Amino acid sequence: MALNLAQKLISEHLVEGSVTEGQEIGLKIDQTLTQDATGTLVMLEFEAMGIPRVETEVSVQYVDHNLMQLDNKNQEDHIFLKSACEKFGIWFSRPGNGVSHPVHMERFGIPGKTLLGSDSHSCAAGSLGMLAMGAGGLEVAMAMAGKPFYVTMPRVMGVRLAGSLPPWVSAKDVILEMLRRHGVKGGTGKIIEYYGPGLEHLSAMDRHVIANMGAELGATATVFPSDDRTREFLAQQDRVNDWRPLEADKDAAYDEQDEIDLSALEPLIALPVSPGNVVPVSQVAGKEIHQAYIGSSANPGFRDFAIAALILQGRSAAAHVSLDINPSSRDVLENLSREGYLNLLIKAGARIHQTGCNGCIGMGQAPASGKISLRTVPRNFPGRSGTKEDQVHLCSPETAAVSAIQGKICDPRNAGFEYPPYKEPEQWSRNTDLLLAPRQIEQTELEKGQNIQSLPDLDPLPDEITAPVILKTGDDISTDEILPAGARVLPFRSNIPKISEFTFSQLDEQFYRRALDTKEQGSIIVGGANYGQGSSREHAALAPRYLGVRIVIAKSFARIHWQNLANFGILALTFSREGDYDRVSQGDTLSFRDLRAQLLQGGSIRARINGTDDEIILHQQLSERQIEMVLAGSLISLVRRSA
Repeated sequence: MALNLAQKLISEHLVEGSVTEGQEIGLKIDQTLTQDATGTLVMLEFEAMGIPRVETEVSVQYVDHNLMQLDNKNQEDHIFLKSACEKFGIWFSRPGNGVSHPVHMERFGIPGKTLLGSDSHSCAAGSLGMLAMGAGGLEVAMAMAGKPFYVTMPRVMGVRLAGSLPPWVSAKDVILEMLRRHGVKGGTGKIIEYYGPGLEHLSAMDRHVIANMGAELGATATVFPSDDRTREFLAQQDRVNDWRPLEADKDAAYDEQDEIDLSALEPLIALPVSPGNVVPVSQVAGKEIHQAYIGSSANPGFRDFAIAALILQGRSAAAHVSLDINPSSRDVLENLSREGYLNLLIKAGARIHQTGCNGCIGMGQAPASGKISLRTVPRNFPGRSGTKEDQVHLCSPETAAVSAIQGKICDPRNAGFEYPPYKEPEQWSRNTDLLLAPRQIEQTELEKGQNIQSLPDLDPLPDEITAPVILKTGDDISTDEILPAGARVLPFRSNIPKISEFTFSQLDEQFYRRALDTKEQGSIIVGGANYGQGSSREHAALAPRYLGVRIVIAKSFARIHWQNLANFGILALTFSREGDYDRVSQGDTLSFRDLRAQLLQGGSIRARINGTDDEIILHQQLSERQIEMVLAGSLISLVRRSA
């Protein structure tokens, strides 16, 4: 039978289950990626499970998120991570080496391999023909220990690309077009596989832009074939021996199909407050901006900065615009300098920031309240930038650069000058000085600063729960809204009691106080559709669990957060009847009886409202493995019990 590329990659790594849509499968993981906002917890989990060393082919710990050292916390955690890498045999990418996803692509990405990362944008590695997925840190810790990664077998959506991109249109507009068509839920339960003649005109880093923001579609993974463009990239990185050709069989079929004529695309922009709120740039042209931000894992390629520099050559940013440049990797920064592009950006008035995630995750560069910030980042969820009343728009480097010059949103096709020609450098400088190979010093003591706290004990699921609904939300609630990022919050990533104080603070500043009042009794959260979209950070499950949340009921869940809830013993349920969401209000009390037996038997779960005979009927889609961890109180409890 002819197979598409996603099916081939899954089949090559399948260790449990069958390639049947909707069934849980177990996959062998070749590589793992952790970053410092999630990796500190991963290393604590690795330690808690008593695992002596990693069993993967490659595991890399990056320091790219928490780079602002406003006090002792961040650097102490960096020291802790370095000691963990030495103890457990992990590569360590030091602060300043760059954003995890492009650096991993440069140094470690290999066609045909699997990658699991404790960052939702780990799917970016699909640009090299890898099966790359984001997950919660606990699942990544298990993969590091050589255990399979479990996921529901996705559908595969084939997207045929034809034509070539016209001037002033780039890869960011391709993924924005996908979001315009399909929205932030359009990829849920799917792998997006791109193929077709249009691929010839997209470089490996162009593909990275598209694969990276597959996370914004809600996709499990994004897959590109490994072809001559892939080989060119690996040759540039002096790793051509890692290349192998990979593509779908000639007559391969897909569960769903779409097609994009690249030559017909126009510049697009995502308006606040969702990556799915996409319109043509021409529709909003003329609005004044105060920031243009180029960089991040969603536009990390050398070309993305070079084309902006060429657009800005001989020009400058408007006086009221902050032009922020965030180089994505040390290699990219060094080559921008060597080729003269960095000087062009500096002459145009750009502020050059250190290589890292920075403002994308709310670590500095926060925009003015209510003022438009154009960004090439992947997300514009409310407050993610560090400003509560932000106005972040997502766009291409071309749109950002031209608009910076004009001081207002501008369709770059109306720039008033020709699209500048761009060529890849003939030589490429490589800088690996801040990338430390594994040393595997098992006797190394983990260096824990005063901010690092042990993980809290998590008790088993009670058989009977009577608890209040302490929060009811609408649709598309992101993990940034459940547990914010940013310079104020993320330094407490390894201190669960402290970070829990920020839980749901973006939505309801009184949530923490209500949760403390009901912590011993337990509590329930009710959500809308696509609950938990966005970042993979498991703090968005662990912090509510620490505060006593035992059940979350929603219309539907985003994949990674749904699994994170199970990992930490929170029961995730969905409404069986469409109208039941409207029957439950914040402040209601829900009662569950024989809960453990109902879970083990499968089928519907019933809850009484406010002690009356009025019932809502709920559904759970957990596998037997997931039910075990929920009943045990967490995956860690389950692992300890079986040790």
